[in-house]
Amino acid sequence: MDTDGARKWGFNGNPELNASSISVRGVLNQLMENRNKDDNRPTIPLGRADPTMFPSYQTSPSFADDIADAVRSFKFNCYPPSFGVAQARRAVAEHLSKDLPYHLAPDDVYLTIGCTQAIEIVLSVLARPGANILLPRPGYPQYEARAGCSNLEARHFDLIPERGWEVDLDSVVALADENTVAMVIINPSNPCGNVFTYQHLKKIAETARKLGIFVISDEVYAHLAFGNNPFVPMGVFGSVVPVLTLGSLSKRWIVPGWRLGWIVTTDPGGIFQKQGLVDSIQSYLDITTDPPTFMQGALTQILGQTEEDFFSNILNLLREAADLLFDRVKEIPCLTCPHKPDGSMSVMVKLNLSVLEGIIDEVDFSMKLAKEESVIVLPGVAVGLKNWLRISTAVEYSSLDDGLRRIKAFYHRHAKKE
Repeated sequence: MDTDGARKWGFNGNPELNASSISVRGVLNQLMENRNKDDNRPTIPLGRADPTMFPSYQTSPSFADDIADAVRSFKFNCYPPSFGVAQARRAVAEHLSKDLPYHLAPDDVYLTIGCTQAIEIVLSVLARPGANILLPRPGYPQYEARAGCSNLEARHFDLIPERGWEVDLDSVVALADENTVAMVIINPSNPCGNVFTYQHLKKIAETARKLGIFVISDEVYAHLAFGNNPFVPMGVFGSVVPVLTLGSLSKRWIVPGWRLGWIVTTDPGGIFQKQGLVDSIQSYLDITTDPPTFMQGALTQILGQTEEDFFSNILNLLREAADLLFDRVKEIPCLTCPHKPDGSMSVMVKLNLSVLEGIIDEVDFSMKLAKEESVIVLPGVAVGLKNWLRISTAVEYSSLDDGLRRIKAFYHRHAKKE
């Protein structure tokens, strides 16, 4: 046996598959590991928008009954069709059509394993030599990571905090060229907590049309709008510019672990079909895995029979948390919140390093905060914005209150002495 270690092996890891951006999970894991294990206080998790660990944010028991009914029916033990179970696709089409000026067909809907797989599919089918895609900054890092894995160049347009995190449309125009395929918007916004107005969405649609690109509208937080701006789906402007709408059950129904999402061609003009994008999506779905069949079997009941009280209760909780955060940040001199959250489950807060002693950047701030106060916040580098922090509002009111008190104490301990 050859044991000299000199043999040349014919395989290596594929560096193209190494995520090109910092992952939220990876950063949060590092912060958790940096906690002081001797601190007996509960850890306050303000870094991740997953409220399911808190009693106030439990999903409806009726949803679990719907899942159980689908399993017990024995109708959903088979492999599902590549594009999704017919009745589930119809349910999503009917659900989304309520907010659109036209009616979606079941054939416009493709079911996915959460929105993460939807992002993977869409960016994979768009990748071709020289192509680029326009992503928001700050944004959701899964887009940049998937673009990197697919050899799709990512270019970043700015969101403007002083204008309620609106898209800088001038930067969109400056970035786009003949190889640009699409632009991504996230509405309501993760990580910023804003909700785009009808007028601004219309400008985005008109800009994309002029550039000859389509819009990928990430609407995972659809209808989680509790401020002055109501949620408007980008598909409303599908007759102006073709829109791929991405969504899931995860946030609005408080079931991120159920992993059921969708890609929807909100494109009444049929441009995606003419350009071959629909064929590409369908071909990709033929070779990838599917959401569990029984989950799809329960979708009609979940989408069609959720009581409005469930949604309004979640919105009230998020609104109260957002109000608390916005007010309390004013009491912490090293933090500034330029825009009161209107929706989603997080907000971006600016870090003023000039008033702090011995803090290098937002990563250093977050690591030391985790160690000294057992409070976890997400450093802005993870979402593309240095010296900012993303703070989740999807936590119990009392936990957020405690977390903000600890951040204030941390500031006083590290404030520059005059």
